[in-house]
Amino acid sequence: MTSSPLSVRVRVRVQARRAALPLALCAGLAAGLTACGTDPDEGTNGVGKLSATEIENRARTAADGADAVRLSGTLVSKGGSYKIDMRLKSSGGTGTVTSQKSTFGLLRVGEDLFLKANAGFWSHSESGGAASAAGKLDDKYVKVPSGDPAYQQLRGFTEKSVLLKGMLGLQGALSKGDRSEVGNVRTVRIAAGKDGEGGTLDVSLQGTPYPLRFERAGGAGVLELADWNKDFALAAPAKGDTVDYGQQLPKT
Repeated sequence: MTSSPLSVRVRVRVQARRAALPLALCAGLAAGLTACGTDPDEGTNGVGKLSATEIENRARTAADGADAVRLSGTLVSKGGSYKIDMRLKSSGGTGTVTSQKSTFGLLRVGEDLFLKANAGFWSHSESGGAASAAGKLDDKYVKVPSGDPAYQQLRGFTEKSVLLKGMLGLQGALSKGDRSEVGNVRTVRIAAGKDGEGGTLDVSLQGTPYPLRFERAGGAGVLELADWNKDFALAAPAKGDTVDYGQQLPKT
């Protein structure tokens, strides 16, 4: 029996549809597999694939091995709140510290520590002698005697290893968070404790896995770390810019 032209056309259409369905499913499946197979760490240094503990260890190793860093942000402690902007290396550091009352500069070259502040800083001192000498001390470097009670406290702001060890401490069980950015640098974030209450740390996914941003536990401040391994000039101030206070620094 000969098939009519109409029945032939119907069979062709049905067969075409049946053939198209698997092709469409295969295409969709392929697209899905391609999307699911996208690597979020493609083109990175690979630390995003590690566990949170491994990422923290890599970041600490990178920080310890760096010759220099710039650390800026806010610190909150029992003694109050401070804004710091310090450039640090093993031989010393330089920068500014702002407290609730004043701003002063710090410079350490080896064991020699210098404090620089304006007349307003000295005039608010509890010491009448310093207040009367405020004009002389204005915007000059004052060498802090190594035996002065303030020496160790102020020196701590210029110590790279001390600052990094004390400030980059995460408290609690670690977990790996989302990918993020600090500036234009891609990062992976690790967090300690529930919802990061023990602190969070952003680690670079580009180049060396340096820590780039640290939010301290309990709202104790946020710090950014930049200019890793970028050297900077560090030298004692000129004699004309230095004043020898000659005794224990006044309390300010």
